[in-house]
Amino acid sequence: MQLTESQAAVLEAARAEEATSVDAIAERADLPPETVTGAAFELEEERLVAISERVEETITLTDEGSEYATATLPEIRLYETALEAGADDEPVGMGQVIGQSGLEGPQVDIALSNYARKGYGTIDSGEITADPDGEPSTDAEAQALESLADGGAEDGTVGLEAAGVDEDTLSQLERRGLAERMESTVRELTLTDDGVTALMEGLETAETVGQLTPEMLTGGEWEDAEFAEYNVSADAERVEGGNVHILRQTAERVTDVLVGMGFQEMDGPHVDADFWINDCLFMPQDHPARTHWDRFALEAPTHIDHLPEELVERVERAHREGVGEDGEGYRSPWDEDFARALALRGHTTSLSARYLAGNEIGEIEPPARFFSVEKVYRNDTLDPTHLLEFFQIEGWVMADGLSVRDLMGTFEEFYAQFGITDIEFKPHYNPYTEPSFELFGTHPTTGELVEIGNSGIFREEMLEPLGVDCDVMAWGLALERLLMLMYGFEDIRDIHGTLCDLDLLRNTEVTY
Repeated sequence: MQLTESQAAVLEAARAEEATSVDAIAERADLPPETVTGAAFELEEERLVAISERVEETITLTDEGSEYATATLPEIRLYETALEAGADDEPVGMGQVIGQSGLEGPQVDIALSNYARKGYGTIDSGEITADPDGEPSTDAEAQALESLADGGAEDGTVGLEAAGVDEDTLSQLERRGLAERMESTVRELTLTDDGVTALMEGLETAETVGQLTPEMLTGGEWEDAEFAEYNVSADAERVEGGNVHILRQTAERVTDVLVGMGFQEMDGPHVDADFWINDCLFMPQDHPARTHWDRFALEAPTHIDHLPEELVERVERAHREGVGEDGEGYRSPWDEDFARALALRGHTTSLSARYLAGNEIGEIEPPARFFSVEKVYRNDTLDPTHLLEFFQIEGWVMADGLSVRDLMGTFEEFYAQFGITDIEFKPHYNPYTEPSFELFGTHPTTGELVEIGNSGIFREEMLEPLGVDCDVMAWGLALERLLMLMYGFEDIRDIHGTLCDLDLLRNTEVTY
């Protein structure tokens, strides 16, 4: 029987008495596994070999998982340092404990997000406590990492059954990006009776060409060459290409929707003066949200060089005395040096203040509609619905005679573009809007109400200093919360940040 060289090599490496994997045959025949697979399918057509298939699940530690397997998980380091600092007796400053632990960069966020989850203690208002009964030695995730590291093959893979890790722990390691679970098809070959007969009778090999080259075309060798058949069923190496992140795709879709509704886009600085971030919004300077617990101040430079003098005077007057005959203001201290302090913006309403004041594109005449989809920064505690930085959908409409009905109708029209029709509203208080209300949507998986935004009609105390003498309705919506309602994500850390689930992002279908 005449076969190609690769077919003959595979046939000779196969066994009749036992099934042999493609990888094992590839090693025996000194051929690439994909060449063996292609030859095996061709031999199966000739009934010389039988091919059986099974799906095998394996677990592989990522580089980060391997690092923690030999060292210590960040949350355990944080707990052990907190114990040393006496946090089992009374709360200790979080900054002190983090500094002593040696944790840096993303490891700090990882430690904080897993510390309370595992019951090692609490983190509240910048202080940390440690549960004296905590048992890091029995930490299921740490034990699993050690077990996977000890039981892995040379390439780091461990069979799912041999790993001995329970499903909940394995899922958590996957969510944290410390382990990857993969499914692979294992093909095994067994010589048939016809295959054994062919080997006994002797094989003849025919030289075949697998690739047509320019030299063969110009020299004419292609006319006499025997070409190997192309096997479209053969396995190919999977290559993960780049892709636009699902959050960015949604942001672009939000932009398209708002532009289609007649809005113009705003942009502006991520680092801005407290004057634009808070003072122009009639936010009192002694408000808790303006302390270092909630904002990220700049070490250098610390203050802005220039602010519009007349606007500063009007804003200060509104804070001290109020606006209109019945206005009282806050009757509290107001310091221009405090207003000049630089910080990462906690909301993109700073852009709205800049535009309404005519500071960006000049005076804006009603009717007008503006929006932005930009990143904001807050010193929040990390949890499934809060991050230190996230995207806010800012928007406002300037016109005469606006009402809450107009605002609600705008939201219903906007969210309907994303298939969300069950928006609920709840009255709320904001220093810069009256009336105000929060927006809620129903999570498609849990059925729980999720807060998705805050809104209202800008107060006269905010608009009058900015030189605006008509109604302005405004809002700040969370892009990540919109994504949760659209796709059923329960933890926004799955879609971006250090705990991002890459497989989830690759496999989530984005629809427009």
